[in-house]
Amino acid sequence: MDELKIFDKWSTRGVEVKDAGLQKYINLQPVIVPRSGGKYSKHQFHKSKMSIVERFMNKLMVPGHRSKKHVLSSGHCVGKTALHYNIVKSVFENIEKKTGKNPIEVFARAIENSAVREEITSYQVGGIMVRRAVITSPQRRVDKSLTMITQAAYRKSFGKKSDIVTALTDEIVAAYNNDASKSEAVKDKERIERESEGAR
Repeated sequence: MDELKIFDKWSTRGVEVKDAGLQKYINLQPVIVPRSGGKYSKHQFHKSKMSIVERFMNKLMVPGHRSKKHVLSSGHCVGKTALHYNIVKSVFENIEKKTGKNPIEVFARAIENSAVREEITSYQVGGIMVRRAVITSPQRRVDKSLTMITQAAYRKSFGKKSDIVTALTDEIVAAYNNDASKSEAVKDKERIERESEGAR
């Protein structure tokens, strides 16, 4: 029997998540078409069973807001699954040409490099608001990483000369290289961790 490959092109054999905290939450199980049709949506924490490529496609549909002030609105990004399927496939093809490596491995490493480990939460004590550093759960680390990558690509492509495929390719490759000067996701991660370090 032939080996299953993502998009029928890229094997996940030998691709490992090096971050021990994220190993159970980045699902690299091979599927030809990463589309489960809402199979896991009824169960709160079961989205980690979904292919990480499918979660990335779903996140592209609604990159979301950058902050609570709704500075960035991306409701117009929703559309047909086939559109986002083709976008992600093109991104992976570009990553393979640019790096000469398996794009699944590059993507997994980019998620690891841009996943925040610590955040700040606020709570009220008496009449004042106290900011305290908290450890980020593994599931939220993956969610935040995907959100930051898609939002960064959205900002680089919306109303600009660059298209979404080029913007996503550049962002993922820069995050893979852990380059904060080129990757907004890595830069945001470092900023959040720096702020939380000051709030310990």
